[in-house]
Amino acid sequence: MAVISPTVLAREPHEFREQMERIGGFAQRIQVDIADGTFAPVRTVEPERLWWPRNLAVDIHVMYQKPEEILVTLIGLKPNMVIVHAEADGNFVEIARRLHEHHIKAGIALLPMTAPEIIQPAIEHIDHVLLFSGDLGNFGGRANLSLLHKISVLRQLKQTVEIGWDGGVNDDNAAELAAGGVDVLNAGGFIQNAEKPADAYAKLVKAIEEK
Repeated sequence: MAVISPTVLAREPHEFREQMERIGGFAQRIQVDIADGTFAPVRTVEPERLWWPRNLAVDIHVMYQKPEEILVTLIGLKPNMVIVHAEADGNFVEIARRLHEHHIKAGIALLPMTAPEIIQPAIEHIDHVLLFSGDLGNFGGRANLSLLHKISVLRQLKQTVEIGWDGGVNDDNAAELAAGGVDVLNAGGFIQNAEKPADAYAKLVKAIEEK
């Protein structure tokens, strides 16, 4: 069954702490977004300032043009997974190899206009593909459900690859995303901007359980 993964995206350390505290009581798996101000138009809290409770499985979504420059720092944080963009610079097979050496999963994110076939040379080394339908460096965005067609292509390339979704997840579309083959629904604004984040999370869980 699909899982709901709350998202943390903060420009300053105090924002990072506040967002972590909003979801810390109920989340089991989360996605932390970081951006360099080049690949994405905003700059978030630096990788060196990241932290989280060790009972959480944390995926780091790296919106950096040159993700290899911070790979050593990311490995030192011991996340569940590191996701880099297909549109960024770097050798994705080598990035995956270095992550796997440290028992960290490797993921690749695809912007809406990027064809899934572009990652075929690296797919056997990849554990997760993140379909990005959001606004780089910001919460919100629209869930462009037409991107779900990419899932069948990805499954043909690698049947067992985990599929994530980032952008516009809410209680109106969560069931359709899960039914369309998404394994991990990363929800940012719907949870973080809610008056009661735990209730918003529960709504999403209920939606995918009833699909």
